[in-house]
Amino acid sequence: MSGAAQAGYAPPTGPRDPVPARRRFRWLLAAVVAWAALLGVLTWVSVRDDPPTVREQRTLAQAGPVVDRAVGELVGAAGDRVVVLQPERVERGCRLTPALGGATLERAVEVLDPGADPRAVLTEMADRLPTGWLAGVRVTGDGPRLRADAGEFVLVEGRPAGGDRLRLTVRTGCRPVGAGYRPPAAQGGPAADALAAALRTLGQSTVPAVPQVAAPCPGGDRQARTARVTLDQAPAEPARALAPVAGDAVVLETPEVYAYRQGAVTVALAGPDLTATTGCPA
Repeated sequence: MSGAAQAGYAPPTGPRDPVPARRRFRWLLAAVVAWAALLGVLTWVSVRDDPPTVREQRTLAQAGPVVDRAVGELVGAAGDRVVVLQPERVERGCRLTPALGGATLERAVEVLDPGADPRAVLTEMADRLPTGWLAGVRVTGDGPRLRADAGEFVLVEGRPAGGDRLRLTVRTGCRPVGAGYRPPAAQGGPAADALAAALRTLGQSTVPAVPQVAAPCPGGDRQARTARVTLDQAPAEPARALAPVAGDAVVLETPEVYAYRQGAVTVALAGPDLTATTGCPA
């Protein structure tokens, strides 16, 4: 037979050449790299420009001012009651993820109101807090509890703390530390002067410089401040010991607490703790 193709039959073409595997791999690798680069750019833009959406994205430095303002709101909500601002507590060691550690920030205000109904006081304060906080009081097996949301994932709680005290706390939960928390600066002023006068009346000739705890009042035009010292020995009769400086401005006198006002400052002696506090208007 000759090698010519028979009429009516197509010459065999054989299978198509396959695309080389190496070429497919290069295209796949290029696509993956491009997609990863796009995700990276979008993530960077989001972190830079978008507001945080969960608390784990907000550092203590970002949450600190929210906490400070919440403390000022609580002081204002306490009205003319005797209040004491407590030092802040920053605790490290909590975990945001198995690989990322963080810290929590807590600030507190104590309200001294012997003889008052704790539920009534907490309810009155809740009614004075900003509407957006959705503050409310409920009764639990352990007594009344105030709960509110100060925004930015900052929680506010209030409860009886024993000894005719109410303790209201402001907490952040676990956050990245970032630049860290910086408390509002406060030096000198009426609180320091009133505390110094009380110490001199108690016989302390040398008055040390006392650190103060501060928070911005609602509106931001003034500060609530507490200056505090712990006495080596509290007077057995506070009313008699502080009478020369208290005069007729006593606002609280119980076996646990003695307090008087000196101008805009409330000076309180509770056990060995002597404090002088300027409050915020309700």
